[in-house]
Amino acid sequence: MQLSIAWMERDPMQTKLHLMTLLAAMLISASVIAADWSASSTYTAGNTATYKSQTWKARTQGNLPGAAQWGQWELASDSTPVPTPVFSETACKTDWVSSSSYIGGSIVGYLGHNYTAKWWVNAGEEPDKSSNWNDSGACTGSSGGSTTPYPPTGGIPTMAQALAREADLTNNDFFRKVKASVRTASNTIVDAVAPGKSDNPLNVKRVESLVPEQKFQYYFSVRHPSYTYQRFLQAIAKFPGICDDYSDGRNADQICRRSLATMFAHFAQETGGHSVTQYGIDEWRQALVHVREMGCNETGTGCGYNTECTDPVFNGVWTCGKNADGSFKKYFGRGAKQLSYNYNYGPFSQVMFSGDQTKLLNEPDLIAESWLNMASATFFFVYPQPPKPSMLHVIDGTWVPNAQDKARGLSNDFPTTIQIINAECQDATLKPAAKNRIDYYTEFARDLGWDIKQESMNCTNMQRFEKGSSAAYPIFWEKTWSAGQDNQCQLVDYQTPYNALIEGNYVKCVEKNWNVKLK
Repeated sequence: MQLSIAWMERDPMQTKLHLMTLLAAMLISASVIAADWSASSTYTAGNTATYKSQTWKARTQGNLPGAAQWGQWELASDSTPVPTPVFSETACKTDWVSSSSYIGGSIVGYLGHNYTAKWWVNAGEEPDKSSNWNDSGACTGSSGGSTTPYPPTGGIPTMAQALAREADLTNNDFFRKVKASVRTASNTIVDAVAPGKSDNPLNVKRVESLVPEQKFQYYFSVRHPSYTYQRFLQAIAKFPGICDDYSDGRNADQICRRSLATMFAHFAQETGGHSVTQYGIDEWRQALVHVREMGCNETGTGCGYNTECTDPVFNGVWTCGKNADGSFKKYFGRGAKQLSYNYNYGPFSQVMFSGDQTKLLNEPDLIAESWLNMASATFFFVYPQPPKPSMLHVIDGTWVPNAQDKARGLSNDFPTTIQIINAECQDATLKPAAKNRIDYYTEFARDLGWDIKQESMNCTNMQRFEKGSSAAYPIFWEKTWSAGQDNQCQLVDYQTPYNALIEGNYVKCVEKNWNVKLK
């Protein structure tokens, strides 16, 4: 509205009257001429908006943008109607579900807007209230979101409801990928594996083609008798994700070559003879000499690795076995990975024996005297340890380093697996142990047909994985402390006794932390 100022030269009283009249007119005009319609605004019943010189009034209370392609509108003036404005061409993503957690980058629809998770978002964090979500703008289509309460009225969930809750909270792309890589075959299938059998699993056949028995004998000619070729194949069979096929174009044979070279190099450092004089062959071929930690045995003194057995937290979950005299079993290093401590024996036992954590806690030496001596290493290879990814996902590219990881020198290369196993790549000068691993890897890779020029071998001035890593996933169950969420557990990114990658641990977390028994 353009105003003339000529009248301001009139009598002051007249000027005052004119000003009052003008202000009143402006107020009346403002009540009739509504603000321009905005695609980024939300309108409810009674709100008005100007669109193409027409004033429109929302008819329906609660008809939020996107609920029905802008909703029902009526003209607020007598002018000729124009087409009802269309809210937006952006479709709403899948509705946010209150019982689900989301990884960074996930997009959900909620109350007429799409929201993008900045990073991991726990279940129950409403997109329009939590700072862990970014508002990505208005959208059209269903986006009411789900707010179904859990547990149901009555407080204690049933067993079925708790299992459904566990499934909901792990129903995302991250958990699907990791669970696929750590899945296990039944021990019946594993026990049936033998060299050359036509019905061996797919991944075992791939390994047999790359490392036939003759080559295994060459690589590990001075190994302990407990490490047999059959047991090696059985350890591969237990974890079908190792040397598996890929449906996205990745070269499965090349990934398998790298995976085997990585495992063998770490075998050589962890269990090798490390003496050309004593064994008469190159050090890289001296792996698997030791099946038990040097100087340790069941009956001798020392090497207990069982001080945690007196800890009420860890022993309450990973309860240590006892000998006939009442002393605790020993959990010193055993197998190709030299697995140690009750809090590692217990989870390994859960995975190997269908959830039975007591098997290896009561019989720890099974890891030395059965195919578990090799499976303890394949177990370590496929399981992530947030904020560290699994070695497998470093090698096959499933893990994608973020800016922080790259700044720390962490990438999809062999030295990063050294940081995972023992963090030996942090000094300006290459540590002897790290140099050994790289030297061994170089030889195994060459013999297996993998060109290490395709990756970096730099292993100095790297840094440890930290909380900001792209691999800092919450994969452990912990008691939910929030008010009104009794008898529940939540996902956290620090270690607890309840690994969410092992099915059934949600129920154990609820029962232990809330002192209830689910039925």
